[in-house]
Amino acid sequence: MAGRTDALGAGPGRPRPAATVMVVRDGQHPVAPLEVLMLRRNLRSEFVGGAHVFPGGAVDPADDGEDAAGVCAGGDDASASALLGLEGGGLGYWVAAVRECFEEAGILLAVPDGGGTLSLDDPADAARFAAHRRALNGGGGSFVELCRREGLRVPLDRIHYFAHWVTPEGLSRRYDTRFFVAAAPPGQVPAHDAAETVADVWVRPADALALHRAGEMELILPTIRNLQAIGRFPTAAALLDAAAGVRQVPVVAPRMVVDSEGLRLLLPGDPGYDELAPAPPASPEAAAAATRAAAARANAPDAAGR
Repeated sequence: MAGRTDALGAGPGRPRPAATVMVVRDGQHPVAPLEVLMLRRNLRSEFVGGAHVFPGGAVDPADDGEDAAGVCAGGDDASASALLGLEGGGLGYWVAAVRECFEEAGILLAVPDGGGTLSLDDPADAARFAAHRRALNGGGGSFVELCRREGLRVPLDRIHYFAHWVTPEGLSRRYDTRFFVAAAPPGQVPAHDAAETVADVWVRPADALALHRAGEMELILPTIRNLQAIGRFPTAAALLDAAAGVRQVPVVAPRMVVDSEGLRLLLPGDPGYDELAPAPPASPEAAAAATRAAAARANAPDAAGR
């Protein structure tokens, strides 16, 4: 994505831009009905296979530029970049979040030109968009062209920027990930892609965290922290209202370090975060073990609210 600059610098090991979206709705719980859509990663994934995550992935070059801007509404690249703290290229994160959600989960957050939401209740519409999705996942389609052909827009003002995480140095794959939150469109049903993801589930944040503590749902550190953050809101409307008012999102940059306890993943504020030297490149197995240990600490019963 030409033209993007930020505070992370350049050079070898630079994290790749990525976007993730937390799609939320209200379920049946009488007090705190907020639910979020989660996908289970393929067990054969290189890193933390089998973990439950939010839909998302890397920002592609086609997600940015004039063609992509032409299928966006509710903002422009200048406003999107300013919110993300970038000089340019911010709009591409929104487009990537919507595209990846459609490819991985079958939920299309784009809206019709005339307003409203996109419903796929009609079997003919559902079949047509399923074909669009197969084309995208097969590498033979263009998301921007799909939006243009179907008269859809990516609604920047309905998809709210929520969190910013950067993969620590020392890992073979690093991402500079922006997390967004959006309402689930009525009339659409999620369906995992059966390739990168092998299951989909609507779950209350508190229930997902409880399942992780019980060893029944694998979660990684950024997912846990974001579940804790959105779980403070009882309903989807309360969360979306609060997220719409956010104007500054801090970057969270964990660090891999080695000390007497071995390889550890630390967050800003953890003892040793500013003092210990970064760990040398870690094997996927060692990094996964450190990540799981950090996730267990973050989701321990006495860690709530920290």
